[in-house]
Amino acid sequence: MTKIIDKVYQILDDNKAQNIVVIDLKNKSSIAEYMVIASGTSSRHIQSISENTAQKLRSFGLDDCRIEGQDSEDWKLIDALDIVIHIFHPEKRSSYNLEKMWEDILPKQQITI
Repeated sequence: MTKIIDKVYQILDDNKAQNIVVIDLKNKSSIAEYMVIASGTSSRHIQSISENTAQKLRSFGLDDCRIEGQDSEDWKLIDALDIVIHIFHPEKRSSYNLEKMWEDILPKQQITI
């Protein structure tokens, strides 16, 4: 799984996602093994990041990967089974503050930036 999370990070970085955070949820949550949070600069950028990331993940064999939040302009979620990827507009990300929520649950060393 570590190799795929490295690929996810690289895909997001290649697509100019900002402030990419990887949260290790292994043995901590049943929702996924990893949660990745990133920001886009505009609704078009967020859409582009989500579509490109999902397409690349499918090419790696994650055929069940899907995008949630199609109607939202400031948030997308990519459900890649054991990896959940949130892509936010910076203002929306700050209001949800998922990093803080998970930081309260997990020790700081489990969250990498």
